[in-house]
Amino acid sequence: MVRLYKIDNPVADWHSWRQADTASVTRIYVQNGIDLLHPRYHDISNIASGLDNPQGWRFVEFPIYNALHAVLYKTYPAFGIDKWGRLTSVLCSLASTVFLSLLGRRLWGSREGVLAAFFFAVLPFNIYFSRVILPEPMAVMFITISLWAFARYVYTEKFWGVVISGAALSLAILVKPYIIFYGLPIFYLAWAKFGFRKLLWNPSLWVFLCLAAAPFLLWRSWMWRENYLVGIPHWAWAFNGDNIRFRPAFWWWVVEERLGRMILGVWGVLPFIVGLLVKPQGKYPYFLHILVGSQLIYASVVATASVRHDYYQTLVIPAVSLTLGVGTYALWTSHEFSKQIVRLAIVGSIAAALFFSFYQIKEYYKINHPEIISAGSAADKLLPRDAVVLVPYNGDTAFLYQTKRRGFPFITYPLPEMISNLGAQYYVSVNFDAQTKQAMNQYKVMEQTDKYVIVDLTHKKQ
Repeated sequence: MVRLYKIDNPVADWHSWRQADTASVTRIYVQNGIDLLHPRYHDISNIASGLDNPQGWRFVEFPIYNALHAVLYKTYPAFGIDKWGRLTSVLCSLASTVFLSLLGRRLWGSREGVLAAFFFAVLPFNIYFSRVILPEPMAVMFITISLWAFARYVYTEKFWGVVISGAALSLAILVKPYIIFYGLPIFYLAWAKFGFRKLLWNPSLWVFLCLAAAPFLLWRSWMWRENYLVGIPHWAWAFNGDNIRFRPAFWWWVVEERLGRMILGVWGVLPFIVGLLVKPQGKYPYFLHILVGSQLIYASVVATASVRHDYYQTLVIPAVSLTLGVGTYALWTSHEFSKQIVRLAIVGSIAAALFFSFYQIKEYYKINHPEIISAGSAADKLLPRDAVVLVPYNGDTAFLYQTKRRGFPFITYPLPEMISNLGAQYYVSVNFDAQTKQAMNQYKVMEQTDKYVIVDLTHKKQ
């Protein structure tokens, strides 16, 4: 229910540029059919990769999410493609909630599992990022399934657990390669169960490794073919492109701002820390510490991306939720202090954490530039379906997505070259800057309001 809040939002809210890129692949699948090996999107500029991309190749994540999105949309088109994109993420998030509960029950107990599922379901940060049109919710779903199935395997030694875990991990890595850091707690479970020597000679684990790695290696080898390099965006910057790793600013943004304030709402820090300090018990006592540590390593490796884009923290939510579940149950059953006072403090802390977190996250739902929606709708009505549009919006593809046309979100060459060499046919703008006025003066204006203008670049004024 909480994920249905503003489910009708157009793709113009927080991180709309990234959502637009993802939804754009789906829209082309709906129009031209699903082709998993040749994903395309509407941006045909050279902004993402530095190379001209006239075919609009989009080789980032393996497009499982887009295929499911397209199939769901075709089952009931009345919902619209944007709403179905959000609902696809919601469905993935609900599955994650179930398997996180099962994982917690397997490793700690049913109450810890339910509490972990509760936090995963209601953390405002996770609510927002599990109803956006992004592949992260699907990656989280697959990794929770993988962790649960592998935990079942180390307890029961049934081969199906390895198969399900390996297959789910391979899908998670295909959707979001950074999920590989969750392999550390999986390795810990195998090592704690079998020991290092037996682990090396266990055929089931070799099957698991092959299942997990082979599809990703095949996909990457396909991506790196010469024809598709133009569709691979710049990626080296994500690791430490601005040398921020382990600097004070890194710790401020990742730990203080994102984890402490946005995810835990300050007041949730207490049960989180208690979860890490609870005396290790059971067959796999350090699983939680390895799990949280793996996510700290993840944030440190992709340091620049973790600081610049908060949706990178979506992947850490399962680890955070499990820690909160363990910590909350430990406090609830503690006999060190007055039971009534402690429980009242827990309830108050959780309520405060959710309130203060939502107070920040609610800004993410806002549509700050509704004019791009109006302009995009007008362009969709006026322009031919196969039109190539020039939509200058500082490289942000959210505006281009609203037009439902292929084109350029930035003027990368002089306007005459964009027309003659790259095939730009129409100019749509919500900014009446010097560049836009030049286009209006030289070419035919098709429609103009106080919010936007549409210019026909195929008809030059005399």
